[in-house]
Amino acid sequence: MSLEAEVRHWKEERGALLLAHNYQRPEVQDVADFVGDSLYLSRKAKDTDAPVICFAGVRFMAETAKILNPDKVVLLPDLAAGCGLADSITAEQLRTWKSEHPGAAVVAYINTSAEVKAEADYCCTSSNAAKVVSSVPAGQEILFLPDVFLGEHVRKQTGRKMHLWVGDCPVHAKLRPEQLVQARAEHPGAEVIAHPECGCSTAALPHVDRILSTDGMVRFAEETRAPVVLVATEVGILHRMRKLNPTTQFLPLSEGAVCPYMKQIDLTDVRDSLALNQFVIEVPAPTAAKARLALERMVAA
Repeated sequence: MSLEAEVRHWKEERGALLLAHNYQRPEVQDVADFVGDSLYLSRKAKDTDAPVICFAGVRFMAETAKILNPDKVVLLPDLAAGCGLADSITAEQLRTWKSEHPGAAVVAYINTSAEVKAEADYCCTSSNAAKVVSSVPAGQEILFLPDVFLGEHVRKQTGRKMHLWVGDCPVHAKLRPEQLVQARAEHPGAEVIAHPECGCSTAALPHVDRILSTDGMVRFAEETRAPVVLVATEVGILHRMRKLNPTTQFLPLSEGAVCPYMKQIDLTDVRDSLALNQFVIEVPAPTAAKARLALERMVAA
């Protein structure tokens, strides 16, 4: 029996839902029940009747699924699947920052730990960050964390004044404006799309046609008729974009834009997670209770 067949067998045996992020390995995406960005997968996790959720992503995603589904078993196939951006701020650091701005609304990007979310008033993803920020009462001070590039993009979109935590995604931050200039020269006429976490997204707007979340990139891939599209984000999304639209040539801005955490999980890990019930994600009840409101606001936005 192939690994793919084994995964399907254990999904059926456990009555499990398998979720995979757009940046996961192609073979993991291909066997998942749903593939998408953090917001889409959070909604699928919240809506499922499945008793078991196996999350092929990174730890904060599995934690989010557990917070939204406290009575379900949530599995992360490899505990080493962390997130450099989530590690850029701790709950203690956030509490200190909040003490310096009493009364401010805290908007936390989903790429944060459960403990940080528990200190937040709102959570958001890159696809609904502007909508969430706009929902904060006018005139209220806003602390946005942890991605400074996304925060700057949202600030320009909404016109809201925000204090930004200086954190970034180590993969996206390496995608620089000079790479875009070079790519434009090598592929004249190509459309360029960039994720708002990119280090190039705010400094290189003249060289970018659209700034899109991963979900936005997927929708763009389905709709575009452009012959060549340059994609500034983690390379894992190219698999899905190429499957959805084989007539367009989707090229990475950088072949080196690979998140080691997103590539931590393979099919063997998924099979073993389902077959052996490893690794079960738990979030302490007090933390989960405090984080749930901020996450429910994100899912509803």
